[in-house]
Parts: sequence; structure tokens; C-alpha cells
Amino acid sequence: MAKTKKETTFLVSSAGTGCNYSFLRNRKKVKGAQKLTLRKYDPRLRKHVEFTEKKLSSLKKKFNREGVIASIEG
Repeated sequence: MAKTKKETTFLVSSAGTGCNYSFLRNRKKVKGAQKLTLRKYDPRLRKHVEFTEKKLSSLKKKFNREGVIASIEG
């Protein structure tokens, strides 16, 4: 069978909340490209923060809302 042309990638919150977005990306255009960084809404913090492209398997941390807010503000 032929390889798929699209690949599922994940955007992970840089605030460390564990929130992520997934989307399909063209495999052929990804080679040699920089990691994608977008500013999107994080529902756990209720703010817009930067989301960067990462592997999903490295996201096994527990979420502490107060700790994250304190680290962002100060």
C-alpha cells in the first residue's frame, strides 16, 4: 500500500497545562521545516499562550493550575 500523504501532529501548551491541539500536516512539506509555533487559547488557564509542536508521548505530567499561573505571572 502507498504511504499516507498527511501526518497527525500535536501542538502542546508551553505553559505546561497538558492541553494540546492536533491537526493533519502534509508529510512532504514537513521535511527540514522548523517546528510550528502558534498562539492559541488554553482552556485550562483561560488565556492565550504559545503552543509548540512536540511528540505527544512526553506529556505525562499532572496539571496544577495555581502553580502554572504563578510561573507565568512572576
